[in-house]
Amino acid sequence: MHKLTSRADLDAFRSLCSEALACETKKILVCGGTGCVAGGSLDIYDKLLQLIQEKDLPVEVDLADEPHGDVIGMKKSGCHGFCEMGPLVRIEPQGWLYTKVSLDDCEEIVEKTIIGGENIERLAYRINGEVYRKQEDIPFYKKQTRLVLESCGHINATSIKGYIATGGYKALEKALFEMTPEEIVSEVSESNLRGRGGGGFPAGRKWASCAAQKEFPKYTVCNGDEGDPGAFMDRSIMEGDPHRLLEGMIIAGLAIGSTEGYIYVRAEYPLAVDRLKTAIAQAEELGVLGDDICGSGKSFHIHINRGAGAFVCGEGSALTASIEGKRGMPRVKPPRTVEHGLFNKPTNLNNVETYANVPMIINKGAAWYKSIGPENSPGTKAFALTGKIKNTGLIEVPMGTTLREVIFDVGGGMRDGAKFKAVQIGGPSGGCLTEKELDIPLDFDSLKKVGAMIGSGGLVVMDDKTCMVEIARFFMDFTQNESCGKCVPCREGTKRMLEILERIVEGNGKDGDIETLEELADTISNTALCGLGKTAPSPVVSTIQNFREEYEAHIYDKRCPAGECSKLKKFVIIADKCKGCSKCARNCPVNAIDGKIKEPFVINQEKCIKCGACIGNCNFGAVIEEA
Repeated sequence: MHKLTSRADLDAFRSLCSEALACETKKILVCGGTGCVAGGSLDIYDKLLQLIQEKDLPVEVDLADEPHGDVIGMKKSGCHGFCEMGPLVRIEPQGWLYTKVSLDDCEEIVEKTIIGGENIERLAYRINGEVYRKQEDIPFYKKQTRLVLESCGHINATSIKGYIATGGYKALEKALFEMTPEEIVSEVSESNLRGRGGGGFPAGRKWASCAAQKEFPKYTVCNGDEGDPGAFMDRSIMEGDPHRLLEGMIIAGLAIGSTEGYIYVRAEYPLAVDRLKTAIAQAEELGVLGDDICGSGKSFHIHINRGAGAFVCGEGSALTASIEGKRGMPRVKPPRTVEHGLFNKPTNLNNVETYANVPMIINKGAAWYKSIGPENSPGTKAFALTGKIKNTGLIEVPMGTTLREVIFDVGGGMRDGAKFKAVQIGGPSGGCLTEKELDIPLDFDSLKKVGAMIGSGGLVVMDDKTCMVEIARFFMDFTQNESCGKCVPCREGTKRMLEILERIVEGNGKDGDIETLEELADTISNTALCGLGKTAPSPVVSTIQNFREEYEAHIYDKRCPAGECSKLKKFVIIADKCKGCSKCARNCPVNAIDGKIKEPFVINQEKCIKCGACIGNCNFGAVIEEA
């Protein structure tokens, strides 16, 4: 690649890349997202490439500098989203998706599919006896609208040529040569793009506030920390389409008058860091990043900072403090980040998904963007769909899509015929929604009305075997461990709440515990220093509101209705069914079962450790777990 020094150079390079892409008449896209990599997808990629080369077939791992006839494109793509079925391999131009691929399948894929043009039906996705060969026909994908994630799984995640060949950096070209900073801010404001990191603050208003600041330098910062348990939307974008993030950040820098950008990535995302470093190096080499971008006279540089795994660094002021080399702790506001942010200078801070929306808004316009989803929350939202659901993975749907559509259409409904109970939305800062909220639109304003929030986009689906008191304890344990300790309400209040919840699930709850939890939650929410502390009690508050009877059963009846809390389990032997064989007693690890041969045995509840060994060893169904 040579450095582009003009708009004409960029257009010529795009044409060359498009021609090279057209020569790839066949493509093999092996998922290179973290989930599939953990399942061995990179070994599958290497094996497929080796087999193709051994057969002397023309193959390219990146777009050729000079187009030279038909070739097979061999790609490491980003996350395809259908993580439940990985490792995944997509075959183009047919659009076939192979699921649960193993090394043993590679030779057959090359022989039958690449050479023979046949579909391998046993590798296709199937459900209820129906086979889905094409990826877009699978219900999981058919019900989605993938805009931010449109290229994840469809392009080489490590190639700037592939990004440019499919329209990448067109928005940057337009912003550089056709728009003023004021026009960029106006377009983003008019689109009503709202921050995808949780709060839903209008991005255009934040950009305008930062642009209006007179002090320089200014900074453009991307929050890629994504600390919510089970959330991996931002990670997938950084891994699968890193240049889209860079393009959005550069455009933001042009809009606010910034020449320096920082991407703050959690340390647990090594693959995302590696892909971003590669993308930055490629963009600098080509001249779409760095000094005098494409001869425009505008400059922008991007740096990567790796976080140390602190959840609180997802909060803006704690994040900027961490970049500065200080301990990541929130500060009192105002002043806001747009006034005094990184290095005490005006700073625009958005998350990965927010910046990834910007290129298509600049390319297609605010009116197009507002045509998707509700007027006050336009566009799409990526969610990490996990829990007791058939189809888990990364999804993207228009804002305003209902929970029912996400869980039962995209997600395929509950596993093993279980009954839906609740969904935790927004991670530790969010709350539980129940069956009565299934038809609520997923957008910022609708969720706020019922005391919930989208957050970064985690959706954990729970069935009727899930204990909601334990769920509250789990999230409070996470939040308490992640508290930075700066303010007393969060540091001490969450600790007290966790202690009470631990007592309740261990069978030591007492009268007044629920009221104490509610009082502590109210105090913490109203007095904590930062947004993370203020929302810390949300999972507890929402579970009490929706499942108070479960709390009461734990406290007063010493019983877990879901049968999940081990300390509240009670195993009993039905005398009429017991044959007196003593097998349960002989296999009890703590000698908690007494009796005589050929007479009914009895479990000593004071000794019993609730391990369930007695149930597993009884051949007559005489041992049961008492509800």
